[in-house]
Amino acid sequence: MSAVPHPEPGSSATLAKPLRSDGQEARTRLLDAALVLFADKGFAKTSTREIALTAQVNVASISYYFGDKAGLYRAVFTDPRSNPSIEPASIDQPSQSLAESLRAMLNTFTEPMKNGVAMQNCMKLHIREMLEPTGLWQAEIDNNIKPAHLALVQTLCRHLGVTQPDDDVHRLAFSIVGLGMILHVGSDVIQAIRPALIASPAAIDAYADHMLVAALSMVEGERQRRAVPTQP
Repeated sequence: MSAVPHPEPGSSATLAKPLRSDGQEARTRLLDAALVLFADKGFAKTSTREIALTAQVNVASISYYFGDKAGLYRAVFTDPRSNPSIEPASIDQPSQSLAESLRAMLNTFTEPMKNGVAMQNCMKLHIREMLEPTGLWQAEIDNNIKPAHLALVQTLCRHLGVTQPDDDVHRLAFSIVGLGMILHVGSDVIQAIRPALIASPAAIDAYADHMLVAALSMVEGERQRRAVPTQP
């Protein structure tokens, strides 16, 4: 007997399920439907009526759960299922090894990839937000990305024996983060060239293992570079 496939968030199979009595299903349907529509059309060109119709719920549900369309957009943009926040303490933890800290950071890129279509739509939404800003992207930088970056910088300083972070440490941090970013911004390219690399959760875990090895090598390269005496 073949296994019953799990529908992607926002798919017609998901939206066709009967609503749960506690209303949580309606909220989830709205998030899934809004993600697809906001990613495809942007905030301004997506109507609340269209979202409710796609989610198969009453349009008043948007006001009930999110206040208004802007509130729904914020909830979609920050939905932890596809855009998990990065807890700085999970990266900058003195008791952790460097590998554990880097793994915690890289996992914030690889775990959402297991959500398939939802992750692709999340990436499209982020790109739209950069091109048609509503202010949420700047808030994402200030409240999520920057604190995580600074935590990574502090971790690198500790393992490199650097007292104060300099430009090279920041460059190293951005380069390590770039290993994870390519999975998101380049997923279509990977899919076209070597789809097996991201075809399953196990494949994504293997990709994460390779990223960790690369990140550790980058840190070791920086350590060796700093150990070489500067030529007069």
